[in-house]
Amino acid sequence: MKKLILALSLNLSSFFIFSTAQTVTKVDTINGTPLTITASPKVSELINKMDSNNCKRSTNDSSFSYTDDLDSRRISVPKRKLSTAEICRQNPRVLGYKIQVAVVKSNKEANEIKASFRQKFPHTKTIVDASLRPNYKILAGSYFTKESASGDLKSIKAHFKSAVAVQYYIFCEEGK
Repeated sequence: MKKLILALSLNLSSFFIFSTAQTVTKVDTINGTPLTITASPKVSELINKMDSNNCKRSTNDSSFSYTDDLDSRRISVPKRKLSTAEICRQNPRVLGYKIQVAVVKSNKEANEIKASFRQKFPHTKTIVDASLRPNYKILAGSYFTKESASGDLKSIKAHFKSAVAVQYYIFCEEGK
């Protein structure tokens, strides 16, 4: 008996729930296909409210342009080439090049080579990268392109034969 009452009450409640549902048809903005949803009137109101908040009809044509929170995070691509200062303002660290002077097995060796390099090239910034332990990389300079590193690379190769230009994230302000 309890099961029968439960089944009847479920049927009646589902009837009332689905009887208040309405069909909402929207047109897809990308390829224009209709999208049909059966939902309660409250959901329909929310969809219409979202459409009115996010969708503005252009005065020139009948196309839609959506504006939402994602638009503020989108990267705009200008039609002209950006200057170095504009690139640096947007991205303080960029993928560039450094000259890898040497790769050694100990920190002591790395610091000795760094000191030797600094004596020969005092105006070139040098760092020791220990991210690939037990190997230590001695990296010098910051360059935007491999071509801009080639001038310094020639003079460094005269003293350090294993020097090579490698891709590395550089601080944009330091780049040449």
